Amino acid sequence: MDDYPAGSLDHNVPFLVVSGLSTSPTKSALTDPRLREQGILVRSELSPIETREAKIIFRCIQEKDATNLPWNSQDTSRRYKFKIKTIGREFLLPPRRARLPDNYDEPSSPHILHSPFSPLSPGSSLYPDGLINTQWLQKHQELIPSVYLTFYSLTSDPTLATLHDNQLKADINAVKNAIGRSGYRCRFVVVILSDQSPSSVGQFEERLDNVRRNTGLDPKTSLFVLPTQRTEADLEGAVDSVLTAVFEQATEYYRDLGRHARKKKARGFAPQPSVPPTTGTSHTLSLQGWNIRYDFKTAVLAEFRQEIDTALRSYEQAYETLLGADVLETIPGYSPRFNDARLLADITAIRSLKCLLWTGQSTAAVRRWQAHHDRIYDLVDRRGRGTHNYGWKAWEAIWSTVMANLIEKVQFPELDPSTTLTYRPPEKNLAADRLQPWELLHHQGYWYRAAARHLANRRRLVRSISEDDRKPPDASSPTKLNKAYGYDTYMCPEPYEEYPLVGTGVNHSLLIFDRLVLARTEFQRRHQMRTSAELALECCKELERMRKWKHIMSILTPIWRNMSFRKEGWWDIMEALSWTLRGAAAEAGQKDLVVAIDWELLNRGFTRLPGWHYDITKSLDGMVVDGQPLVNISDEHVTSFLQASFVFKGEEGKAGRSCPSQLSITSNAFPDAAPVVLGAVRVEFDGSLRTILLKHDPQNKKTQRPSKVRVTKVALVEAETNDDPDSDDASETSSQATTVILDGTDDLTVLPGQTRVFEMDVPLREPGEANASSIQISVAPKSFILKYTVAIRETNSVGLWYSHSSSRKKVTRINPYRIKVLPRPPKMELTLVNMLEQYYASESIGLELEILNEEDADAITKLDVALYGHNTPGYKVQVQDGGERSSQPGAEESRLDGISVGTISSSKSVRATITIEPVDGPIVLDLMVKARYHLASDPATPIIQQETYHLNIVNPFEASYDLSPRLHSEWPNYFTTGDAHDPAEGDEAIQRPRGIAQKWSLATRYASFAHEDLAILDLDVNILSTQGNATCKTSKAEITAGDGVVISPKTIEEAQFELVAQKLDLDDRSPATADLAFTIKWRRLTSSRNTVNITVLPLPRFFVTTSEPRVLAGVSYYSPPGSPAESAPQLLLLDITIENPSSHFLTFGLMMDPSDEFAFSGAKTTTLNVLPVARRSVTYRLLPLVKGAWIRPTLVVRDKYFQKVLKIIPTEGMKSDRDGVLVWVPPEDEGDGDSGSEDGASQDA
Repeated sequence: MDDYPAGSLDHNVPFLVVSGLSTSPTKSALTDPRLREQGILVRSELSPIETREAKIIFRCIQEKDATNLPWNSQDTSRRYKFKIKTIGREFLLPPRRARLPDNYDEPSSPHILHSPFSPLSPGSSLYPDGLINTQWLQKHQELIPSVYLTFYSLTSDPTLATLHDNQLKADINAVKNAIGRSGYRCRFVVVILSDQSPSSVGQFEERLDNVRRNTGLDPKTSLFVLPTQRTEADLEGAVDSVLTAVFEQATEYYRDLGRHARKKKARGFAPQPSVPPTTGTSHTLSLQGWNIRYDFKTAVLAEFRQEIDTALRSYEQAYETLLGADVLETIPGYSPRFNDARLLADITAIRSLKCLLWTGQSTAAVRRWQAHHDRIYDLVDRRGRGTHNYGWKAWEAIWSTVMANLIEKVQFPELDPSTTLTYRPPEKNLAADRLQPWELLHHQGYWYRAAARHLANRRRLVRSISEDDRKPPDASSPTKLNKAYGYDTYMCPEPYEEYPLVGTGVNHSLLIFDRLVLARTEFQRRHQMRTSAELALECCKELERMRKWKHIMSILTPIWRNMSFRKEGWWDIMEALSWTLRGAAAEAGQKDLVVAIDWELLNRGFTRLPGWHYDITKSLDGMVVDGQPLVNISDEHVTSFLQASFVFKGEEGKAGRSCPSQLSITSNAFPDAAPVVLGAVRVEFDGSLRTILLKHDPQNKKTQRPSKVRVTKVALVEAETNDDPDSDDASETSSQATTVILDGTDDLTVLPGQTRVFEMDVPLREPGEANASSIQISVAPKSFILKYTVAIRETNSVGLWYSHSSSRKKVTRINPYRIKVLPRPPKMELTLVNMLEQYYASESIGLELEILNEEDADAITKLDVALYGHNTPGYKVQVQDGGERSSQPGAEESRLDGISVGTISSSKSVRATITIEPVDGPIVLDLMVKARYHLASDPATPIIQQETYHLNIVNPFEASYDLSPRLHSEWPNYFTTGDAHDPAEGDEAIQRPRGIAQKWSLATRYASFAHEDLAILDLDVNILSTQGNATCKTSKAEITAGDGVVISPKTIEEAQFELVAQKLDLDDRSPATADLAFTIKWRRLTSSRNTVNITVLPLPRFFVTTSEPRVLAGVSYYSPPGSPAESAPQLLLLDITIENPSSHFLTFGLMMDPSDEFAFSGAKTTTLNVLPVARRSVTYRLLPLVKGAWIRPTLVVRDKYFQKVLKIIPTEGMKSDRDGVLVWVPPEDEGDGDSGSEDGASQDA
């Protein structure tokens, strides 16, 4: 829309002038010196406001400017829209009436003066018969505001209040009177800023009323008071409220102007000019012309009020009147007024389009756009200078660009690039109609492309202008002044300026290029890649005309490398793009790109270019070549004329043997193209196969007639090389490691349309999957080196196998470039000799591995040993006549790789010993033994033999434990004197325990879970740790079964241990615990006597001292001396001992109930006082009445204070159940067994 006069197509919003907040000088929009001289100056004598709050208000008002908002009605958040212009304290209004001409003699009767922009004023460019121009639009858009908003400050200083108030009233009245004298109806609004808060501004109410009365301003619409002592957000809200009220005044202003225009139209007659015309046609504007002017004004003023429907109706009415039979049809085509009327018709139609798009009627807008095009086409063809000239095409390009600009201004959400929609859906009322595709509103790229095509037609028609018309006019020759009358110059230059004989004229290529770039950008943003590529090619065609080669390359190179047209088979597009890019690359000196494009254009699928050499060796002819550039291309980016494939004859093969294979290269070059001599062909493999490198040997060329298929046998030999196919610098290869490849030579000349087949036997080495991954073809003429890589991809097509008789057959399997290499069957045996049935924890496991070579040749062997499991132990491997290697423990794996075994002769064996370290508990291990070897006769073929052994290691023993209290002979005494520390060697002293000591009996019962008899060497209980400030000592009981015995599988043995725990301090009453471990030393019966395996079984944590009182019961037997056992009764002495480890004085009550099983001697009921940290004993003599049975003494021990019954704990020779303790009465034959108890009984007594 830039081709139309400035301001003619701008969106109209109310024009607001803000005065008093800006200090910068303002330049007046009046550019005409005559109008500036006659203008009315609105000036304020007070200085602008420069406070912080004023700057905030100024910023808020500037942010409300709606000039650049989208042209749509979707933004409903704003209650008002303004075009805002901020000034200082001066503003120049245009004159309301125009002056009469200076040379005009004023008659006696008064003349009626009109606006300087009216066709009635002689000084106007429209005088006397013009319709309307952009000056009237500019007057309301930039010269005459709808509201003149001025800001003043109200001082709070009482000493200056009167003076400032008088100045304020005088200035407001002066500005108001100046606006009134101008004759315009623009509104005057005053905002007074107070430095008070909204709550305290009431103190100035009397002063403000005085200002209102003296200025005559309405406090609701024309005078506002704005307290500024508030937050920034509140201040912005107050400004928003003021602008909302001002918008109502602005709307009312434009409504008054619209009403005035309608009244003028309703008068029904054409007004007379101020001065009658005396030159030219001497006729004035007709009534229909005035109706057009009034309707146009009414539409524009409705647009100012944002009444879009009203504006659309007035625009359509003005348009129909303009193109009717009474206005434009009556204007001669040669008259300048004809083009003026066309311009007005265009402006009116564009503003109608804007209204339709504003209301969302996109399809109606497209129809309206086409209807205006068709009507102007008919008008220009009939009344104008025809449509078969460059001027018409120039207008069509402008008309298409206008639609694209409107779409950009409106910003429909449906046409946003993120939606990827190419057009906006039609309106609901048109959805059922059969719409044509061009009736839908497409995105702006569609319209820019149409504009570019019109510009191309414009250039084509410009080229047909005759030389006479291209000469500038000669003022001396009147006949030549009108020689270009046959060309339509509406909105375009004259022929001699458009396409001059001397000079450049209009740069049509640049115009077309700019439209194409805009169109391509829009298509790219919506991922329309095909159209985008087409437009890119058209852009480069224009750049070719401008000789901008690097720009062409920047556009086309990415498209050429990733062109989707290759896969889709659009050969014509590929060809056009490639030739364009090749020409630019040749001009820019891009040698690699030139060679790559020439390589692709050799394909006979393209159209043959007459006169082109089609010889790849001549690609760089005519270009400056320094050195020998390297060009790397692949089939991902280029459709080559050479097709390569690789086929294995068999699906499977065994390592150590070879497999027949064929490499085929087919040329699809033009028949008259030069033969291609390949420098080398390299086949890369994924897997264990080695790279194949075929080199060109011209000596192998055989003289024979050309054939379509040529099959040759190529012998491959292994060779070492350090050549890197991806390296382009010879110095880089010197530092690379050498690799072994399969090398072969042959004549590598490929004729056009020929298939070259190279048959080879590929040796298979390592087992596994292998496949050909890529084929690299090298061409190396003198001027460059080309490497073309063909990636072999997975397809469902079958391969072809060629024979020497030129016949071929299909390889009936998919992906014939793959082969499965089976391992060579190993003849090496791995055996564990003398492996035991079961292995146990805590023993070192020794395994003897025998490696037997049953191959026909000597084998150079290495051994890999791996141990798998959870927390695998370490191990050692000792090879016969070799060194020893050790492995550290691992979390899940412990391995040793590459253990050298050396050379094993045929039919010989070597042994290796694997010793696994002892483990603490049961575990499951997998031992993997792998022998990697190769034969001395075939070192390139590795062979593997692997065996896995399962080791289930179990615990040889399980045990249960029982801790029983015993009566200790020692008890601490408060009256014992002695040092708490015993002297020791050196300067240190060892602390001797002085606390309470308690004795326990630990009974362990252990069972064998082994599969064989085991020898028990020793049993012991170890103290791991103690808690609670105590010491512990353990010892074996006098009778301990298990030492030095042989335990059979699934049998149980018992061992007794004594445990004494003592607190270090007598005052420490806290309980103590101990962590113990039961240790069993054992060996297999088959092991040597020096072998000792130690199994440690942890015991649960036991309480070894307590702080609570406990009651211990002990029993001893007494028989009178010298009496026969069968006649003398046997007495049982029952000792009840109460221990008080606490610091309290305790009293216990003892009560013994009589029983039918025994008679007793002692207190039936007694009280026993026990001091702190003391113990006391009571003895009962029992006479059993039964023999060989358990009797139950019904004794109750009760704490007198807590009334708590204490449990009686049995000791040796006793047991207990839930009802109490039980004492064993021996039978008669056991009565003499306890003679030694007499002394003990007498001592207790």
